[in-house]
Amino acid sequence: MNAAPQGLQNLRSISLSGLNISPALGVAWGAFVILYASPFIALATDWWTMDDAAHGLLLFPLALWLGWKQGIDLPAREQPVLGSAIIGAAVVLNYLADLAAEVFSLRVSMLMAAAGLVVFSLGFRQLLRWWLPALLLGLCIPLPDIVLSAIAFPLQIKASAIGATMLEWRNVPVILSGNVIQLPGQTLFVTEACSGLRSLSALIALGLVVSGLWLKRPALRFLLIVLSIPVAVAVNGFRVFLTGYLIFFSDPALATGFMHLTEGWILFLSAFAILGWLTALFARGERWLDGRVHA
Repeated sequence: MNAAPQGLQNLRSISLSGLNISPALGVAWGAFVILYASPFIALATDWWTMDDAAHGLLLFPLALWLGWKQGIDLPAREQPVLGSAIIGAAVVLNYLADLAAEVFSLRVSMLMAAAGLVVFSLGFRQLLRWWLPALLLGLCIPLPDIVLSAIAFPLQIKASAIGATMLEWRNVPVILSGNVIQLPGQTLFVTEACSGLRSLSALIALGLVVSGLWLKRPALRFLLIVLSIPVAVAVNGFRVFLTGYLIFFSDPALATGFMHLTEGWILFLSAFAILGWLTALFARGERWLDGRVHA
């Protein structure tokens, strides 16, 4: 991937020249800041304190930078009716979320309100121009605990199954029971923290970024993001295998503490390298297709 990212080619810097910034719109943005200041501070606190939400610390500034680089699609055309409808839906969702004390919906309403303000002042075309930053901002919102648990447990089971199968291939006697792997004299328990959910979230975000920057065709972008899921699952299953292998053939202490953490980072970088290789492969395929079309 030596060429400049496709998504950053021919981009114009943000300029407010020629835009009609009405007083009413300024009041609307001010009301947005006042209404959502507290929820945003709480969200930023979660990014700082919660491991499962820490990716927001990277994705949020990255989304703002990409939005700035992509700029405003001049001449921007206001769409007050559509923008007002989106803002109204966001206000209703905010009210219902406040009644139910439901944090996730409140944060979604914050994104909806921001999208509505963009459409109101710059038009829906501008929102489409900012599709990549908008999706990254959506990924910054942590999923509810009940959803995370529902996703994490199947990942635990799949990682355990992959790890146990690979251990059997290495002639290691294992007994698999759910997310518990019985080894001779040792028990390997694949916890929720080892489910691979964090690496899966990170790889999906990375897949979204690299596909948006280096690929042109929506179908290939979508395929790359989808492929990041089995890559994350397979790499995490290999991590379970490696942990069991170290426990059985070496020192069980190597499967805990600093070594276990280092092992996770190395395997995550390996997964990212696989994702980069797939991106380069897809980009080459796009260039080949473009050559066939223009031949």
